Amino acid sequence: MMEKIIVSDQVTPAERSHDAEKAVSRQAVYENDQASISDKDSVEFQGGVRRVRAITSSWSTKTLILVFVLLYLVSFVDALLVSVQGSLNPYITSEFGKHGLLTVVSVVSTILGGSSKLTLAKIIDIWGRVEGFLFMLLIMVIGLIMKATCTSIEMYTAAHTLYWVGHIGLGYVVEIMLADMTTLKNRMIMLGINGTPGICSTFAGPKIAALFYANLNFRWAFGAFVIMLVGVCIPVCVVMLLMQRRAEKSGRLTKEKSGRSWWQSIVHYFIEFDVVGIILITAAFSLILIPFSIAAYGPKGWATDYIIAMEVLGVLCVPGFYIWERYFSPVQFLPWKYLKEPTMIGSCMLYGVMFLSVFAWNSYFSSYLQVVHRLDITTAGYVLNSFSLTSFIFSPIFGVLIRITGEYKWTVMAGIPIFLLGTALLIPFRQPSTHVGILTMTQILVGLGTCLFTVCGQLAIMAMVSHQEVAVVLAIYGLFGSIGAAVGSAIAGAMWNNITEKQIYARLPEASKHLAASIFGSMVTQMSYADGSAERTAIVGAYADVQRKMVIVGVCFVPVCILCTWFWRAVNVKKLMKEQTTGNVW
Repeated sequence: MMEKIIVSDQVTPAERSHDAEKAVSRQAVYENDQASISDKDSVEFQGGVRRVRAITSSWSTKTLILVFVLLYLVSFVDALLVSVQGSLNPYITSEFGKHGLLTVVSVVSTILGGSSKLTLAKIIDIWGRVEGFLFMLLIMVIGLIMKATCTSIEMYTAAHTLYWVGHIGLGYVVEIMLADMTTLKNRMIMLGINGTPGICSTFAGPKIAALFYANLNFRWAFGAFVIMLVGVCIPVCVVMLLMQRRAEKSGRLTKEKSGRSWWQSIVHYFIEFDVVGIILITAAFSLILIPFSIAAYGPKGWATDYIIAMEVLGVLCVPGFYIWERYFSPVQFLPWKYLKEPTMIGSCMLYGVMFLSVFAWNSYFSSYLQVVHRLDITTAGYVLNSFSLTSFIFSPIFGVLIRITGEYKWTVMAGIPIFLLGTALLIPFRQPSTHVGILTMTQILVGLGTCLFTVCGQLAIMAMVSHQEVAVVLAIYGLFGSIGAAVGSAIAGAMWNNITEKQIYARLPEASKHLAASIFGSMVTQMSYADGSAERTAIVGAYADVQRKMVIVGVCFVPVCILCTWFWRAVNVKKLMKEQTTGNVW
């Protein structure tokens, strides 16, 4: 509470006036702080939060720096892996003759990865950060091993889903750990710095992917990263567990026994993690969105029985999820109280719309660059990743800017015209005759806009809550991003699979029309035709037509970003009286 100003009889009128002004100023700061919190700050912390608060209270500055460095190494290897597998994905799906199913692989994994964050948020809040970190590492390793040994597109889809859930979860836990170790005004600087490994992976990833593809195969790539990933993750866990033991010995942390039997514990966590809720929400989005990518492969298209069944079940799962959460769930999967806060709604919607717009055209952009512009894996990766490269470079810079000004609402507004310009320029420049340098420029503009959205959006939602709620609100934020990405990928997949093959067939000469299906199914086959041939002309024309339609769809969603940011509260993080962290933090 604001301290009271006591004025004695001897105080002069001028001094009294000065003290009164200070009191009014303090009151304004206090009210501004209170307005920034969606609900009353938590006075009780769950086990995982208490544990990390005790750890940060017991470690030295050297240990703090060491953990920062170790987490940076984890992010480095993870970013490199994402870049490598992203470059190899079109070739892997083509190897199974299913290049068109590229977005199906993404839709399932993206939805499950996003929705699992809320369950993971409960794991790290109840059990601890290290436990969640190790659990995600295990899932990621299993997924990578499966990817290295897969023998069909179905097995690869399942493997990629496991890997992506682990990847999303691991990155999420790293973000939460960094939030535990930083003050609100410094947080986006450290989160931005932690993203800078993407600068290296932008250039190294495609080159490494090309070397594996040319000299070994994609299986060896995944196998090698299993070893590297485990090697950088274990030291983080060791340091955190050692610091936890120190906190226990110093008396800052005490162990509490639940008193439950193993069966009671299973039931307790089944309820606590709302397993029914996560199944319903995952099934809803998966069953609704996947048919858009696979309908073209059905015997009767959209009239195929299993396509209809998936859509019907998916639609039914939506009200089923609401009814379960509203009337039956003892512990809600989605904490509705946070979605009543305008800044929370706007930030989450902005993140979702941003990903929807980008993924509507970006999903097949790598294939477009390699087939139409004849770029190799490495160069295509450079152009594609210039989008994320821009974000990695400017995130720490925008973090410093926010630390200096304390403002994030007006900062995010600057990203809207940049994002709109970059996306709009895609329409006239999505032509086979466009120079690759211009395509890279549009990627940079879009990346700059999305960087502002991400940095400001994350900070906006964290400024609304206390330390206890940080993990949950970031999970909700990530869920909206995953839903947006999944919807965008579904749109891209639907357009690709329902337009491209027909365009190729229509543009091919009569003597080659029977090859349309095999050409459509493999990017390697598409690139095998010589320049000037009738087949290549048909392929390039089909690619250009569908890509242009994709970017038009993406542009249509950009104006929604203005509405998403309009309702944000203009909170100055430098003037917040509350703090979310404790102990030796930066």
